[in-house]
Amino acid sequence: MDTWLRRTLLYIVALGGIILGYAFAYDYGMAVFENNPQPFLRSLRVVVETFTTTGYGSDAPWSTTEMRLLVIVMDITGVVLIFLALPVLLFPLFEEAMATKAPNTVENGLSDHVVICQFSPRGETLVTELDTWDVDYVIVEPDRDLANDLYEDGYYVIHADPQSVDGLERAHLSSARALVADASDQVNTSIILTAREVDESVQTISVVKEPDRAKYHDLAGADAVLSPRGLLGESLASKVTTGVSTTLGDSIEIGEDFDIAELPIHRGSDLVGTTLADSGIREQTGVNVIGAWFRGQFVSPPDPDAELDGSTVLLVSGTESQLEQLKQMTLSSVRGFRRGETVIIGAGEVGQTITSALTNAGVPHTVLDQADEPGVDVVGDATDPEELRHAGVGTARTVILALSADTDTEFATLVIRDLNPDVEIIARAEESENVQKMYRAGADYVLALSTVSGRMLASTILEDEDVISMDQQVEVIRVAANGLGNTTIGEADVRSRTGCTVVAIERNGAVITDLSPDVTIEPTDKLVIAGTDDGVTRFKSVFG
Repeated sequence: MDTWLRRTLLYIVALGGIILGYAFAYDYGMAVFENNPQPFLRSLRVVVETFTTTGYGSDAPWSTTEMRLLVIVMDITGVVLIFLALPVLLFPLFEEAMATKAPNTVENGLSDHVVICQFSPRGETLVTELDTWDVDYVIVEPDRDLANDLYEDGYYVIHADPQSVDGLERAHLSSARALVADASDQVNTSIILTAREVDESVQTISVVKEPDRAKYHDLAGADAVLSPRGLLGESLASKVTTGVSTTLGDSIEIGEDFDIAELPIHRGSDLVGTTLADSGIREQTGVNVIGAWFRGQFVSPPDPDAELDGSTVLLVSGTESQLEQLKQMTLSSVRGFRRGETVIIGAGEVGQTITSALTNAGVPHTVLDQADEPGVDVVGDATDPEELRHAGVGTARTVILALSADTDTEFATLVIRDLNPDVEIIARAEESENVQKMYRAGADYVLALSTVSGRMLASTILEDEDVISMDQQVEVIRVAANGLGNTTIGEADVRSRTGCTVVAIERNGAVITDLSPDVTIEPTDKLVIAGTDDGVTRFKSVFG
C-alpha cells in the first residue's frame, strides 16, 4: 500500500504539471496564432475538458495549423494518461483488495509453540520436523510480501517485526516453548535481546553464520547458539574419514550392541553393479537394509532389483560386528594412501572444518581455493580444468566440493567428472532444491546446508522428545505401541502401510532386535521405527 500511495502521489503531481503546461501553451497559442486572447482559467478549463473527455470544441474551429496540431497532441496525451492510470492506480487497488493477507497476530489459545523469527531455507526443514511431531509454530516475518506468500503457501505466519516487543507479544512468545532467531548475525542478537525483554524464561536459539560471533549471541542471552556450516563440514568429512577406515564410524545406538548406520558404497567396491538381491548383504553380514539413497533419493524399503552404484548410501541396522562386515564390503577393493588422494575445493568455514577433520584422522589431502591463505595448498579456480589438474584431481580418490555458490559446485562437478571418471565426488549444496542437479552433474554424495541446519534446530528444540535424526530425510524415532498392541509384526504390516521399518522393540528395559513376522507387539511396548519424514507422519496417522 505504501508503494501504491507513492505511485499515486507521483502520478497526481505529474498530471498536474502536464495540465498546467498544456494550459499555458494553449493560452499562448490562442493569443498569438488565433489572435483571440482569453482568460487563463478558460484555457485551463479547455485542457481539463479535453483530458477528461467531458467536452470538446469549446473554442473550435481553430484556424491555424499550429493550434490544430497542439489540440491533436493534447487529445492523444489525455487518452494515454487515462489508460496509464488503470495499471498504475486502479489495478493495484483491485489486486490489493483480492490478495490473501497474512494476519498480524496469532489466534488466541496458541501455546507450547515455536516462534520462528524470519523464514529461511532451513526454516522449511524445521517446519517439516515440527509438523512431524505435531508441534505448533508461528513464523514472524517482517517482509509483508514474503509473509503474504508464505501464508498463501499454507504456512502459519504473521506479519510483524521480530525485533520489537509488540511483534513478539503478538506471536504469544510468553506461552511458547522456544524461539528461533534465523536472520543475520546482528539481527539475531537484537531478536534475542527483545525476547529476553518479553520473557526471561523462554528457550532461545540463535543461528550464527560467523562462528567467531557466537559469544555475542551468548552475551545477548541465547540459550543455544548453532553454527550450521561447521556441522555440514563435519558431516561431509565423515564420508571420507569413515571410508578410509576399517572402523564403523558414526552410528545410532538402539540397544546394547545394536546400531543403525549410514554406509556409503564407494567407487571400486565389489557391490557396485550388483542388485540388492544379488549383493549377498543379508546372507553374508546378517544386517537389515532399512532403506537406501539412490542418487540422493531415499527409498524405503528399497527394491530388491535396485542396482547399487558409487552414489548409493545404505541405511542398515545390526550388531556392531555385522555392520563392520558390511563396511568392508562397501569399501573399494583397491585403495591407495598417497599424499593428495583427497582434494578439498574451498577453504571457507565448511572447507576449514573438513580440513581439520581430515588432519585429525590422518587422511592426506590437498586444499584448493581462489585466495592465497594459510592452509591453502593450491591457489586456483575450481572451474578451471588446468588448475584442478594441478591440485591433483586427475589422480585423486575423493574430491570434496565445499563452495558457497551452488552454480560453481555444479559446474566444478562436471569438470571434475570429465577429468577423472572414477573419482568420488562429495559436494555441499547451499539450497536443497539444487541437490538433484548436483547428482545429475555427477556427484556421488550431496548434503544441503539448509537440510542439515534445519534438522539441527529441530533436534535442539525437540530435545525432550525421543527422536534421533540422520543427516538427510530419515528419522529414527521411539514411539508407544498404541494401536499395534497384541498384533504381530506380520499382521501390523508397517512397512507396506507407512513406508517405515520397525527396527526394534523396547520391552521392560530390554531391546528386542530379532524381529520375525510372528513376534507379538505388547500394548506397553515402545517401537523403534525408521523412515522418511512423510513415512513417520503416515505412521503416526495410521497407528497414532
